[in-house]
Amino acid sequence: MSTNGEAATATGPLTTESGAPVADNQNSESAGAGGPMLIQDQLLLEKLAHFNRERIPERVVHARGAGAYGTFTVTADVTRWTRAKFLSEVGKETETFLRFSTVAGNLGAADAVRDPRGFALKFYTEEGNYDLVGNNTPVFFIKDAIKFPDFIHTQKRDPYTGSQEADNVWDFWGLSPESTHQVTWLFGDRGIPASYRHMNGYGSHTYQWSNEAGEVFWVKYHFKTDQGIKNLTQDEANRLAGEDPDSHQRDLRESIERGDFPSWTVQVQIMPADEAANYRFNPFDLTKVWPHEDYPPIEIGKLELNRNPENIFAEVEQSIFSPAHFVPGIGPSPDKMLQGRLFAYGDAHRYRVGINADHLPVNRPHATEARTHSRDGFLYDGRHKGAKNYEPNSFGGPFQTDRPLWQPVTVTGDTGNHAAPSHAQDNDFVQAGNLYRLMSEAEKERLIANLAGFIAKVSRDDIAERAINNFRQADPDYGKRLEAAVQALRG
Repeated sequence: MSTNGEAATATGPLTTESGAPVADNQNSESAGAGGPMLIQDQLLLEKLAHFNRERIPERVVHARGAGAYGTFTVTADVTRWTRAKFLSEVGKETETFLRFSTVAGNLGAADAVRDPRGFALKFYTEEGNYDLVGNNTPVFFIKDAIKFPDFIHTQKRDPYTGSQEADNVWDFWGLSPESTHQVTWLFGDRGIPASYRHMNGYGSHTYQWSNEAGEVFWVKYHFKTDQGIKNLTQDEANRLAGEDPDSHQRDLRESIERGDFPSWTVQVQIMPADEAANYRFNPFDLTKVWPHEDYPPIEIGKLELNRNPENIFAEVEQSIFSPAHFVPGIGPSPDKMLQGRLFAYGDAHRYRVGINADHLPVNRPHATEARTHSRDGFLYDGRHKGAKNYEPNSFGGPFQTDRPLWQPVTVTGDTGNHAAPSHAQDNDFVQAGNLYRLMSEAEKERLIANLAGFIAKVSRDDIAERAINNFRQADPDYGKRLEAAVQALRG
């Protein structure tokens, strides 16, 4: 295996896919020197047919990305909260693979754009792979997965114009007040990270930890960059996106090549399960953060990236991550966005990469072995040989443990299309206003300018006014200044 981008060395003659030596790779077979090509030229047909199939469907979201391998090291004892083995002792190391991405852009889009960044982390643990699929923001635009396709449609190209339309974006955000907090993040100074190395990562959702005694805790993950936060202004990003569309992935690759390994300090916020029901707002709401004064972040580890992929297509494009990939001691919460993702991510992988995507080297477990009764399907590699493919069996096949990965959650009430339970201080605007008031005057000016520049592009006054009103409810000054800035731009 070569390292640091060096070409792998191959000796011997060039061959076809079936291993036959190639006599001439410069000239196709033809009927005479000037005649038409022959269908018997199997090398030509093989190369063209393979070329036509070199691409797989790109991700609908998070298509544009880069990744690297690394190591997670435990730095604090967390066994009082979780029985996950990869977190079982201070100093324990686990191999990881981290994929960064933008959300809305396609595979050929530029890196330096105003967009959330994906932060998808795979832990290759001895109990199976654990995937933590988050972003560089601790919150998101919506709180229920049933709205995710609608939201993404507003960020993608309009079916008539073929372009992203400000009308679609602000019409949806204006009609979805819960988005106000995340939009304030996105159009603030951290909306365009200078690189993947200079931004934080967050699990965003609330997850369940459970210890050996069966006690349950709700947790949120934070990955704080050790390189320091660095961001781009809109003008800097516009210039960089045109001059170097690959800026973020090049920066990541080159930093690792020169031995400047990026790292993050890993923290968790921990809420005892019995505090969730009476917390002042819904702790499973993805549009809200847990205030640090309520649940202070606790350092638990260090994440370092130290090895680049050898092949971008095989290891980054074909990598798959799913929030449903848990290990004993870690599980889901009732967060409706998370619950939807538990299905949607695996379904996307089965469509995009194939039913056996988990067999690929980047996706399969590295510290243990997957033992299933699943067989066949596209690109099945025959790894099970003649073993029985059913359970129970009396031939020594894999067996169930009778111990769930996570603890059960008590539920009550009738089935139906329910909104999330209401808590005393649930509100779509409070945290957006708090974030605005934390900003310096210069930060507020840049936020207002970024928002106004985009809102001013909408074609209808009612869409603009509805969008502005959400920010007005977050903070009167926020809305007043934004309204004046939009009016100035719209004339």
